[in-house]
Amino acid sequence: MKKTILILALLAFSFGSIQAQRFCIVDMEYILSKLPEYTNAQEQIDQLAQTWKEEIDLEFQKVEKAYTKFQAEQVLMTEQMKAQKISEIEAMEKKAKEMQKAKFGPDGELFKKRQSLIKPIQDKIYEKVQLYAKDKSYEAIFDKSSAGVSILFFEERLDKSDDILRSIAQ
Repeated sequence: MKKTILILALLAFSFGSIQAQRFCIVDMEYILSKLPEYTNAQEQIDQLAQTWKEEIDLEFQKVEKAYTKFQAEQVLMTEQMKAQKISEIEAMEKKAKEMQKAKFGPDGELFKKRQSLIKPIQDKIYEKVQLYAKDKSYEAIFDKSSAGVSILFFEERLDKSDDILRSIAQ
């Protein structure tokens, strides 16, 4: 929030001397969506996530079945057998949760896969944006797709997303 307020304040301050300053707008989501390597990487990540989700769901279904079976059979069990069965079910559930965390957690395999596939594409785009800014003498380039910065209005002529996209293709 502070970042957005700071950027808006700087923009408001800079409007007084707008002739001296040059800026433009790009849409990173649009640029990414037009790159086949990004689309392919995203499809790979989505397929991997779906596979892992199905595996984890299967583990949780096993836990649910074991618990349902325990509920039905517990009347016939001794207290020691009940405690052992509960311990087994808890271990199964813990294993499923650990698997979920290993795949989808903040440092999980999905995050690492996303970093390895998408970060190089993003780095390439940022490099092209910097080169474009220097070449065209822009002082600032704003990303209209970013959640951190909101742009309520801008002239369409300021959107240079297609220019960046063309420079990537070169």
